[in-house]
Amino acid sequence: MIAPEWVERVRSEMTELPRAMAERFVRDYGLPEYDAATLTQNKAMASYFEEVAIESNQPKLASNWVMGEVSRRMNADDIGIEQLPVSAARLAALISRIHDSTISNNAAKDVFDALWNGSGDLISDPGALSVIDDLIRAKGLKQMNDSGELEKIIDEVLAANPKNVEEYKAGNAKALNGLVGPIMKASKGKANPAQVNALLLKKLG
Repeated sequence: MIAPEWVERVRSEMTELPRAMAERFVRDYGLPEYDAATLTQNKAMASYFEEVAIESNQPKLASNWVMGEVSRRMNADDIGIEQLPVSAARLAALISRIHDSTISNNAAKDVFDALWNGSGDLISDPGALSVIDDLIRAKGLKQMNDSGELEKIIDEVLAANPKNVEEYKAGNAKALNGLVGPIMKASKGKANPAQVNALLLKKLG
C-alpha cells in the first residue's frame, strides 16, 4: 500500500497544471474564466499576476493591468515577462493608489510609463509605495478630492453652460456629458470622475 504521506509529497512537488491554476484563480480571486485562462497560459505571467493580486488585494484590477497595459508594453518592446522592468511590488503599489482614488486609471498609465522607462529607479527610497507616491507627486497627477474646490469648479461650469443644464433637466441625460467635459478640463484632469458625477447630479437635482 502507498503511504498517504508519499502521495501528498509527490503532489506538492508537481507543477500546477494550467487548467488547475485557472480554476484556482477563478475560485480564490473571483476572476472571470477568460481572465484566468489567459493569465495561466504562461507560468511566469501567472506568478507575476498572483504576486500583484496578493500585494494589492485587488485581483480584478491586477488582472486588467497585467492583461492590458503590461501585455501591451511587452508586445510593443518584444520582451517576455522575465524581462519586465516593472516589479510586481511596484505595480501592486500603483494599483493600490488607483483603488484608494489617489490617482485615476488614466493617470496611472503615466506613472506606469515612467516606471517602465526607469524613472522609479532614480528615486532614493526603494519602497514600492514610496516610489509610486514620489512619481505621482513629481508629475502632479494626484486626483482632486477636495469637494469644496471641486464644487467651486462645478458651479462655474454650470453657470457658463445654462443650455446643457436646461436640456438635462428636460430629460436629456446626454447633456450631462457636456458638463463633465468642461469640469474635467477646468480641473486639469485631476478631478475624480465619480465624485464629479455625484456632485453634478446632486446640484442638478
